[in-house]
Amino acid sequence: MKQFLRWIILGGTLFFLGKALKDNWIGVTAIRIDGVGWAIIAIATGVTLLAHTWAGWIWTWILQELNQSVSSPQFIQVYLKTNIAKYLPGNIWHHYGRIVAAKNANISAGAATLSVLLEPLLMLAAALIIILLCSSQFTTANTNLVLQILQFLSLAVVLCAIHPRFLNPVIRFLYRLKAKKSAATTQPTIPFNLKKYPLRPLLGELGFMGLRATGFILTMSALGSLSANQIPLLLGAFSCAWLLGFVIPGAPGGLGVFEATAYQLLQHHFPSALVFSAIALYRLISILAEIAGAALAWLDEHLAKS
Repeated sequence: MKQFLRWIILGGTLFFLGKALKDNWIGVTAIRIDGVGWAIIAIATGVTLLAHTWAGWIWTWILQELNQSVSSPQFIQVYLKTNIAKYLPGNIWHHYGRIVAAKNANISAGAATLSVLLEPLLMLAAALIIILLCSSQFTTANTNLVLQILQFLSLAVVLCAIHPRFLNPVIRFLYRLKAKKSAATTQPTIPFNLKKYPLRPLLGELGFMGLRATGFILTMSALGSLSANQIPLLLGAFSCAWLLGFVIPGAPGGLGVFEATAYQLLQHHFPSALVFSAIALYRLISILAEIAGAALAWLDEHLAKS
């Protein structure tokens, strides 16, 4: 059933995007990028690469919050090298690669696993904060209040879930359950614990979302002119599209879902052909940045060993 649902979601989003391309084909082919536009696209690629590098650094903060001693350069390399694996079917292999790499670096299995579970929760919280601040830009007056209430409740749930008062009992329960299944004869000692609220990683994820959105906004500006009062709209729409692509199953790396959501939110505020071209180009920029990040991390690791 889960596999069937994934295919339904993927097929639906591809059909939607295919229809959007058909409807805007003439406008898309009419778009031209000049020298300044290509320079802006190069900057957008660099900003997106910086965002992924920054996310790797935040991962080391999360591990430090769990009382684990880590080498920031080493773990940023791991993060960048595994990031591209999120496009594989299942959308879990980048997490698996990070857990394995952390265990190989003498990080406890529990802390490694918890770190890759906390990271997406913090990303979701950051995206919800931005959406809550900017949702009035891309919703109607009739739906704005309802959506804001739902967004606030979702944000409250996520923020509570990462609070030590709620998270640490779950950690202890799961650790005892694991020890019981292993037929342990003594009460296990908890090897890791969240001592305080992970505020620094949460603020870091806000920076990550801001950098990712900046890359998208730059891509839009490379294809057409933008005004300053449109930036909150783009920031909120990007965060909403990113969040749905992140949480909806069947979309590795948000592929398809992000594009369909961004197009739906922005097509009434910008020319449809411009929106479609920008989201397609940004997907290419994002993949290129992730490939470049993995390649640079591998090269840096290889040079350090030689």
